[in-house]
Amino acid sequence: MSEHRELSKFLSFVLRHQPQAIGLELGDGGWVSIAELLSALLRHGKPVERELLEQLVRSSDKQRFAFSADGSAIRANQGHSVPIDLGLASIAPPQWLFHGTVERFIMSIRRQGLLKGERHHVHLADTRELGLAVGRRRGKPLLLEVESARMAAEGHAFFRSQNGVWLTEHVPVRFIHFPSPAE
Repeated sequence: MSEHRELSKFLSFVLRHQPQAIGLELGDGGWVSIAELLSALLRHGKPVERELLEQLVRSSDKQRFAFSADGSAIRANQGHSVPIDLGLASIAPPQWLFHGTVERFIMSIRRQGLLKGERHHVHLADTRELGLAVGRRRGKPLLLEVESARMAAEGHAFFRSQNGVWLTEHVPVRFIHFPSPAE
């Protein structure tokens, strides 16, 4: 595993799920001082130079992290399981959004819809390609199409994270188009 990928996974763990694992506490909006983060990483045997952190944030294809406007803090853009208010405003989604999954989850999704699980929101993509890429992380992907504009018209709130991921609380089954068995 590359140094960048390993660091990205660890930062995701710390900034989304368990900041206390390295003695951090996330501030408002999930922000943590870069100086505090680098110091905590060093204390826990994971020394990281600021330049490497900046390179990771800039070069990440998924843009999981963001720096504050003044460059003094960092946060995960979405995917938190710890209580965080990212301060996102509700916006109108496109007609369709997409969710990549795998066969083993289809029966549960057919019964309950898309659930946020331990995260704050269900994550959706605005292109088929991105949805399939997410599904591929767990095996042979299946693409679910979500009638997001109809959901919004019926009162469901949508948000868009800084890195373009669409977020909503729950996607009821009636708004999901499932792939045919031949696909």
